[in-house]
Amino acid sequence: MTVQPNKKLAGFTLIELMIAMGVTLILLYAAVIAFHDASQSNQVVAQGSDMSENLRAGLNMIQLDLQQAGTGIPTGGISIPFTAPCGTTPRINRPMLNGTSTFPYPGATCESSIPAVEPGNGMGPFITAPDATTGTAANPNSITDEITMLYADNTIGLDGVPINQPASTGPPAVAGCPNGKLQFSGTTVTATFDINCVNISSTTTANLITINTGDLIMFSNPKGTALLWVTSVSGQAVTFGPNDLFALNGRTESGGTIQYLQTSSNCGGAASCFPATLATRIWMITYYLDNISSPPYTRLIRQVNMKSPTPVGETLENLQFTYNYVDGVTNPSNQNSVPTGNSEANIRSVDVYLGARSSQSVQQANKTIYARSNLMTQVSLRSLAYVNRYQ
Repeated sequence: MTVQPNKKLAGFTLIELMIAMGVTLILLYAAVIAFHDASQSNQVVAQGSDMSENLRAGLNMIQLDLQQAGTGIPTGGISIPFTAPCGTTPRINRPMLNGTSTFPYPGATCESSIPAVEPGNGMGPFITAPDATTGTAANPNSITDEITMLYADNTIGLDGVPINQPASTGPPAVAGCPNGKLQFSGTTVTATFDINCVNISSTTTANLITINTGDLIMFSNPKGTALLWVTSVSGQAVTFGPNDLFALNGRTESGGTIQYLQTSSNCGGAASCFPATLATRIWMITYYLDNISSPPYTRLIRQVNMKSPTPVGETLENLQFTYNYVDGVTNPSNQNSVPTGNSEANIRSVDVYLGARSSQSVQQANKTIYARSNLMTQVSLRSLAYVNRYQ
């Protein structure tokens, strides 16, 4: 009988198998690390793009409004209620985060007008970022600013003719606005527009001018200016009742009120009491940061008058303004508020700083941090920048 020799069985030894598994694990680990790094890099790029988009959008909105600031606003601002020496005159309300503040009286004198640009140094909320010190007055980096600006709405023809334009024989003859009038009923003012001059009631006419509750209307005639808040609109009649959100209506001070625009202080409020008076819609725009909203990040807010605030940027954690003045003497620059000897009417440009952080933390090396970015710009105030060098 022939005996077959034993043949070696094919396969891997345990050592070879362990070596193969080790090499495979090393390659998998390298692939996972590479994928993780690529994912983190993509997240950093995405967060950076998101921050840049929010910064550009927010800064662009502020810049556009600042470029309009002062348009159609009288030099020195719009008169507001005051009495000399006005130390006890109630101030008018100013929009701010989660409520209202008041417009300040600069220096030791009272404020008889509201300017085209009103600084709000430190009026914004204290911001606490997830990786930063708690926002308090003791932490300057957490303090944010507010700004309020005014300009006339020049997209409608509300101020094309006076409300109560008188007729004239000419030439050329002008029919005027015989049905237009301003009248008092107690402390309530009603402006009735002649539909042949200003149409605010027809929904079918192409030249309809829309006035809404919550609008600000500036009245002006040779006696001066006054600012009122619309409480209701019915047909061609616009009512300005007391107890409005700005505390502008129903005031009886000797200056800056609608009564002051009458022909005499004891006229009695009849329709004939007012000389030809123009009405102009005014936009009051306020910017500030909102750190109390439901999203887990801070938003840039744009508020028109006292209407509902509108977010125009997210993940923004710092908002700062400084102001450059021209007074022909010292020309103070980079000021947080109004320096002594100057007024808001001397502001010629505004420096805007917006800081942003990523909405989520990112991993860098062995640290988990938030990415940050910022943008700065200087905006010249078109309607306030003219200086008569020959005056």
